[in-house]
Amino acid sequence: MSYSILIVDDSLPMRSVIKRTFKAAGYVNSEFHEAANGKDALELMKNDWIDIVITDYNMPVMNGMEFIKTIKQDDLLKDIPVVVISTEGNETKIKEFMDCGAAGYITKPFTPETIRDLLTDILGEISYDEDFDDSDDDFDF
Repeated sequence: MSYSILIVDDSLPMRSVIKRTFKAAGYVNSEFHEAANGKDALELMKNDWIDIVITDYNMPVMNGMEFIKTIKQDDLLKDIPVVVISTEGNETKIKEFMDCGAAGYITKPFTPETIRDLLTDILGEISYDEDFDDSDDDFDF
């Protein structure tokens, strides 16, 4: 199945790594959108259909926490699941994200299996692209 996935991170290299990791996890046929911060992501979400959002926490303009709170207050966007991927891995921060509406939390470093397992819980099973070759890529970081 194909999904429309929005990746929100102020680091262009990190957005690329997240996208490659999603493809390695089986989301090869998905459509990927990117934004450098929460404010830009909100604008994109008002114009494009998004199935799931993957966001960082530490970003300029609007951080991940503010971004999730804004989404959850918007009647048109509040049902879109948001997953946080961040180096901020302490239990207090994770609980704070979950309490404000995050559907999941992944701590960096992460693997394709971690992504696949969490998104399967959120979105359901995916069909894998047998032709996708991830042998040249190192997805742990």
